[in-house]
Amino acid sequence: MANQWKKLKQPSSLSLSPSCLFLSLLSFASLFLFFSIFNTSHQANSAKNKALYSKSCNFTDGQWIYDPSINSPRYDNSCKEIYKGWSCIGSKKSNALDIVKWRWKPYQCDLPQFDPLSFLHRFRDTNIGFVGDSLNRNMFVSLFCTLKRAPGDVKKWRPAGADRGFTFLKYNLTISYHRTNLLARYGRWSANANGGVLESLGYKEGYRVDVDVPEGTWAEAPSFHDILIFNTGHWWWAPSKFDPVKSPMLFFEKGDPVVPPLSPERGLDMVLKHMISYVDKRMRPGTTVFMRTQSPRHFEGGDWDQGGSCQRSQPLSPQEVEELFSLKNNGTNVEVRLVNQHLYRAFEGTKFHILDISHMSEFRADAHPSTAGGKKHDDCMHWCLPGLTDIWNDLFVAYLSNVEDRT
Repeated sequence: MANQWKKLKQPSSLSLSPSCLFLSLLSFASLFLFFSIFNTSHQANSAKNKALYSKSCNFTDGQWIYDPSINSPRYDNSCKEIYKGWSCIGSKKSNALDIVKWRWKPYQCDLPQFDPLSFLHRFRDTNIGFVGDSLNRNMFVSLFCTLKRAPGDVKKWRPAGADRGFTFLKYNLTISYHRTNLLARYGRWSANANGGVLESLGYKEGYRVDVDVPEGTWAEAPSFHDILIFNTGHWWWAPSKFDPVKSPMLFFEKGDPVVPPLSPERGLDMVLKHMISYVDKRMRPGTTVFMRTQSPRHFEGGDWDQGGSCQRSQPLSPQEVEELFSLKNNGTNVEVRLVNQHLYRAFEGTKFHILDISHMSEFRADAHPSTAGGKKHDDCMHWCLPGLTDIWNDLFVAYLSNVEDRT
C-alpha cells in the first residue's frame, strides 16, 4: 500500500514542473499584455485621429505648401483600378512625383493625411457609395488604392446598379461607384410624326431628361449605403454633349414635357430638388449624405475642343485663380462657380453635407494628366492618380469626423 501511495505521489509525464508552470503563466501574461496594449493603442490612435479635426476650423480656406519631405506617394501606379489616362507616373508625366509633394494647409488648423488602417477599423460593416460622373470615379479610385495598401483581402463586388465596387473582407467594408452624368434619367428624343407640344414649338430632336426620375444606376443606392457622396455638374455645361440647337436638353416632369422649355441651369435646379426628396425618403436611418462641390477644369487658351491646354508644373497663385475662375471674367473654366451657386442654394437646410473641394482644387492647374492622358486633346479636367483627389479624401474623412456619429 505504501508503495502504491508513493507511485500516486510521483509526478506523471503530463504534470508541469514549477519552472514550466512559471513559463506558461508568463507566456499567457505576455499575450494578455500584448493584446491589451494593442487594443488600447488602437483606441488611443482612433481618439487621437478624431481629435486632430477641429470642428471650428474651415478646412477649405488655406494654401498649398511644397513639402520635399514627402518622399513617396501613398500608393503607386501598380494599383490596377487606376484608369490608364490618370496614371501620370505610369505615363511618365514630367511632374508626376512632384504633384504629391504639395500639402494643403488650412490657415486655422491642419488637415492630416488619413490613416487607411484606422479608416478600415472605424468603418467596419459600412457601405460607402460614390454617385456621379467620372470625377467621382476619380475620387473613388483614390480611396480604393489608399485602402488597398492596408493588409487584408479585397473582393470585387458590386451592389445593384454600381459600375464597380470592392469589399474589404476582414472589415466587411464595401465601397462602390455608381456612374451617372445628370443624376436624372435621360436619353435621345425625336419628334413624333403625330405631333405634340414640343413638336409644335419646332423641336425635332434632343435629349429627354426626366427631372423626377433618378438614373437607374443609383436608384437603389440610398437604401443600401451608409455613406453617400454625390456629384454632378460637368455635363450640365457641356454644349459638345447637349448642343442647345442640334441636341438640346428637353425636360419632362411626371411624364410630360415642361413648357415653356427650361434652360439647362433651371433644369439642374429641378433635378436637384427631386433628387433631395428621393434620397430623403429612401435612405437608411442614420445614413450620412454628402454633395461634393464642382471639380475645376484648367483649360487655358481655349476649351478642350478649341486647343486648350494645361501645361503648368506648379499650383496657381491666388491672382491667377481669380483670373481663371472669377464669374465677372466669364473665363473658360467659369462653370465651377456657376454650378456651385446652384448646389449651395439647393442643399441649404437639407440633410446633405456640402463637401467643398472647389477652392483648394482651383489652385492645382499642375495636377491634371494634360498630354499624358492619352487623348487627342489635353485632359485638363480629370486628375492624376496619385494626386489631388487623395487630398479630397483627407477632407472627406475630416468632414466625416465632424459629422455626428451615425446611430
